[in-house]
Amino acid sequence: MTRVKGGTVSKNRRRKVLKAAKGYFGSKHRLYKTAQEQLFHSGAYAYRDRKQNKRNFRKLWITRINAACRMNDISYSKFINGLAKANIEINRKMLSELAIDDEKAFAALVKTAKDALNGKVAPAKEEKAEKKAEVKETKKEAVKEDLSSKTLAELKALAKEKEIKGYSSMKKDELLKALK
Repeated sequence: MTRVKGGTVSKNRRRKVLKAAKGYFGSKHRLYKTAQEQLFHSGAYAYRDRKQNKRNFRKLWITRINAACRMNDISYSKFINGLAKANIEINRKMLSELAIDDEKAFAALVKTAKDALNGKVAPAKEEKAEKKAEVKETKKEAVKEDLSSKTLAELKALAKEKEIKGYSSMKKDELLKALK
């Protein structure tokens, strides 16, 4: 049997590993086996720390917001609760930036949160619910108009999706009534 030399392929693979391990301490950047082992660990650490980074930033933002809240005579938890009651949706990153860069805007948010906690804010949730109901009604009307322009086959397909019984033997006007 002929001899097989793994020359260039193995050498290139090892060179790639050693290049990736460049800058590691001691033998971890010189010896292939230890370099490869360290690269495996480095990949695992990087994966883990990408998740931890998100947690760390959230902690930092909360700490900054809390410090700014204390300067405005309110606790962090009451501030966040007040924003929720006032229907203000702003993430902690942006709140943190406001606390650092624009203290007046942050103070205005604190005032809004305090008012919401005291019950002085207009019920915006009810207004939103009314708007959603109006949008749903207009959508239903648009759907009704669209249904009449569809063919019988398309209406039967819609009835099948909505699991209407006996749709296969219905006529077009019966299908329209069932779908509405």
